[in-house]
Parts: sequence; structure tokens; C-alpha cells
Amino acid sequence: RRVLLLGEGNFSFSAALSGAPGTHVVATCYESEQEAGGRGGAARSIRRLRDSGAEVVFSVDCTKLKEHFLLGNREFDRIYFNFPHCGRKAGVVKNRQLLARFFHSCAEVLAQEGEIHVALCNGQGGTPADQPRREWHNSWQIVAVAAGAGFILSDVHPFKAETIEGYKCTGYRSQDKSFCVEGALNHIFTWSTAPLCFTPVSCETQLGSQNVSFQVPQVLMDKMNRGFLEVNSGHPVRTIKEKLSAGLNQAFPLQNISSCLPLLHQGHPDGVCHSSIFWITLSPGEAPSTEKTSQGLADAVLFSHFGQDTDRNAQEGCSVPQQFYLRPFLLPHAQAIIKKGDFPPGTLQVFSGPVFRKCRISPHSMPVFHEMLIVLAVSRGTENSCIQMLVENIKTTLNSLQQGISGVKPSISLQEATSFGTELNDFAAFEWQLGGVQHFLWVGTDPDPSGCCVGVIRTAPDELKSHELVVVSASLNLDLLAMLLCGISDWRMLWTSDRRFLRQFPEGELRLFKSFSLYPPSYVHDVSFWVPPGEEFDEVAFHTLARRVSGEMVISIQLRDSFQQPGTGRRSLCYRVTFQSCDRALGCREAAEMQLHLREEMQQHLGVTLR
Repeated sequence: RRVLLLGEGNFSFSAALSGAPGTHVVATCYESEQEAGGRGGAARSIRRLRDSGAEVVFSVDCTKLKEHFLLGNREFDRIYFNFPHCGRKAGVVKNRQLLARFFHSCAEVLAQEGEIHVALCNGQGGTPADQPRREWHNSWQIVAVAAGAGFILSDVHPFKAETIEGYKCTGYRSQDKSFCVEGALNHIFTWSTAPLCFTPVSCETQLGSQNVSFQVPQVLMDKMNRGFLEVNSGHPVRTIKEKLSAGLNQAFPLQNISSCLPLLHQGHPDGVCHSSIFWITLSPGEAPSTEKTSQGLADAVLFSHFGQDTDRNAQEGCSVPQQFYLRPFLLPHAQAIIKKGDFPPGTLQVFSGPVFRKCRISPHSMPVFHEMLIVLAVSRGTENSCIQMLVENIKTTLNSLQQGISGVKPSISLQEATSFGTELNDFAAFEWQLGGVQHFLWVGTDPDPSGCCVGVIRTAPDELKSHELVVVSASLNLDLLAMLLCGISDWRMLWTSDRRFLRQFPEGELRLFKSFSLYPPSYVHDVSFWVPPGEEFDEVAFHTLARRVSGEMVISIQLRDSFQQPGTGRRSLCYRVTFQSCDRALGCREAAEMQLHLREEMQQHLGVTLR
């Protein structure tokens, strides 16, 4: 590998690295050879470097690296810059600017899998790893500066000068003097994945007896057809689904029904807020005829859950409104199979696949997740014991998974639906809207033993016409389970395109996740606007718009202020929008551009007047 060292003082660090097997060292400094050679010990280190076959280059500007190396020798696997400084009494602003130009220069010479190592004195970096930590404005803000050039902080550890043979720090205020490196940190940066490309994407699916295509909503473009649950997938979501299925199969006969479940539904689901649905317009010329739509009822185009009037109209061949939307749950597919009578009692029917719901922005609220729906027909009067057996089986599997990952037993509880409070997450609140919820399944793990709701249990005694049978169902959020069991703090990480995520789960093995993007910078912007008199402001639509405009780079939206103008009745709202990425570089300039774009889109699509 080719290793580039910048800003060397007496070349003692370079000399310590030279001679390592398989490594070609290129050691450089900003000064001329005559100036550098006058430093104590420099001449000896330079001779050692050259004797080992290393290159020594002088008068190298770290902000113009491309100019110093020929095209064929321009790519480096590792770049070191120990204790950079503008010299003399330069303050934090000048040194921040130096780092910004340095990182942009590195972008022209660093290999795709390369690393940048930057050692800074204690407190300079401005990350939580610094002890004590300086105030943000008084630091070099190294992570934010690197993000502007497309790099993320992937590791940080102490710079142990005493372990480097022959190393002696020098260059204090551009002099041949040493300086204190106690508490110094080595920051390791790697390439970030490229920003998302918002090219329109079409998706094909089956709607009744017809294949149709539609344009994917922009906020979901990178989340369609990802194949997390496919046989060859090593994603933790699939692993958890397979482990749960295997555990359930030990207690019940089990049948997986996951293929060919249509993505689109038609009509409007009862009990679900209109603004929570991703409404879809079919591609021109592809809307199915009324006859074909009505005929497709048996193929799960329309479901009784959508309301008796819609169901009856379809059966009678009447006109059906041409409203389509992405499925927000899998329950209607189970209901369609139950109505056909193809539902053997005592056998678990397992449905799984992605579902889509508009929701507010938070680390555990996701507009798309993988639902696992478990449905069982049991004898009337035995439903409570079957629910208990089902839950105990799920508990046993989750306990086994968690102890295999971290050695810590998770906290798993079943709570009566009548006893819930305001602590329900978006998943549970949506399920509660659908009705029929008997119990909530809560899972807590260290460091958050209180956990959150990951599943709901329902009984539907009227779903079958038989007086002897009752249908029991359990809906599980596989994405939330993966987050809790593997220690993933942000749902967006499950959908990252960065290959470093799946590398941590070889062959589907569940492990504690270690983030490859440490201390990502956040950028806070406020937006104030007037809401027309007499109108309610749709917060879910606002959050969905922010997701789309930022490419899921908004991590928080909080209401800061609200007041009503006397006389006019107009209401003013002020929200604080926080931009932060969990897996890729996000610079302050890019975040500011997102904020400006968000303001424009709010005025155009939400009907508000900006202040």
C-alpha cells in the first residue's frame, strides 16, 4: 500500500513507519530541504527513510496535493497528517480553513478504500471523544469540515506517542520545539457514499389480474425492491424473521405466504388517517377497467377491511373509485385468504413484506418497514391460551437472539391495550387506529430497558363465519426488532447503501452494530410561517415533505413557537429543523441548501406564507 505523510517536522514519525512489509512510504513536509534538515534529528530520519526505499519530498502544500504527484503515482491508500497547524499564533478559524482545504485536496488523491489519519491535540477536534470537550465554536470542528469534502469519521483513538519508536513531536508555533501531546487523538476518516440521485423511478406490481406500473414517491425511491427478505439476503431483518419462524414452527405447523402480495391497494382503509397514506397515481393508460377491478376482488385488490360499501359495490359490479395507495399493512391479505376459506385451523399463516406509512420524523418512526404478520385460527374459548403460547414462543426466540448478540437478556412484556398511555410510538399508534388490538408487545434492551412497542396482538372473532373458530393475529415490526437487538440507534441505517453495514452481519449472523460514521455533525435551522385562518396545519405532510426534500437527512422537527395574530385570526408557527445524516457526509453548505429548498417547497405544497 502507498502511504503519504504530510507536514512532517523532523521526519521521526515517517521513519518509524518505513520498512514495514508491503508499504511504500512517501514522506513530505511544507519546508524546503534546507529548512527541514536544520531541525534536530531530521537529517538522520531522512537518511533512514531513503535507505529503506521511501520517498522524501519537500515543499509540499497539503492543500494542493494533486500538483505534487504525477498521475500514475497520485493514489494513496493512507494519508497521515499529524498535528496540523497554520503556524505561529493562528486561531481556530484559520486552522479550520486549513483542514477544509486539506480534505478537499485529499479527495483528489485518496484511494476508494483509503483512510485519512489526522492527529490533533486534546480538545481541538470538537468531538465527544475529547476530554474535556471544548465549546463547538472554539474547536476545529473536524468532522463537519471533513464532511464538506465527502468524508466521515469512522474511528477515533488515543495518539500514543510513546509507542512509536524514535518519535519526537516538534514544530510548536513553527519552531523546533516540542509540544504537549497528552490526551491527543487520532481521527480516522473514510470515504462517504455518494448523495442519493433523485431520478424518477417506476415500479411494476400486480393489481388484480393486471400488471401495472407507477412512479415511486421520491421519499421512497431508495427503499423499493431492496430484497431484504429474499433467500440470498444477509440483512438482519431477514435473519430475525427466519429465527422467529423457526421458533414458531416448533410449536405450530407453519406456512409462509410472502410471495406475490400486491404492493398497491384500492379504495380507502377504515380508521386510517388520509394523511398517513402514500397515495399513488398509475402510469398513464394503465388504470384498470371497472370490470377488471371488480373481478380482481378475489385476487386481493379490494378487501372487506376497506368498508362494507366498497366491498358490496365491487361484488355487485358497481363503479369503484380509482384510488390507489401503497399498502400500509398486511392484514387485508390475510383477510382475503380467510374469506376464501383456505385457512386450515391450528396452522400458523405467516405473511411478511414491506409496508408504507407516512409518519412524523424520529429515530424510531419509519415511513417503510418490514411487517411480519402471524395469523392463527383456533377453537373458540382457547384464544387466550393460544395468545399466551404464541407470545411465550416469541419471547423465547428473542431472548435467545439477544443473549447470543450481547449476552444480556432483553426485557419483554405483554401489555393490555386498555392500559396504554401517550408513550406509544408511531407503529403502535397506527395499529391502534386499525382497531381490534388486545395487547401490545414491548421489548427493552440495554441501554434502554423501557424499550418500545414492536408488535400488537389481535383477536377477530367475526372474521370467520364458523361459530367454533376465532382468528388470532400478531403483527411484528421486524425493523424495530433489528434495531433493538443489534443496537442500531437510527432506523435509516437499516436502509443504507454503504456496504460496511452488511459486512458486520456475515452470512446473516446477528451482532452488535458498530457505527462506521461517528459523531455526525448536525445543523439547526428555524422556519417560521403563517397558516391561513381557519385551517389546520398538517404536521405529517410537513414531515413527509422534509423527508423528501432532504433525502431523509432531517433527524428532528420540533415546534418552537405558536401565536395567533389579533384581528386577522392568522396563526404563526415556528419549527426547528435539525439536519443530520447517520451514514454519509453532510456538510453545512449542503444542509443550508436543503433548508432553502424546504422553504420553497413548503410555500408551494403546504399553502403557508413564509415569514
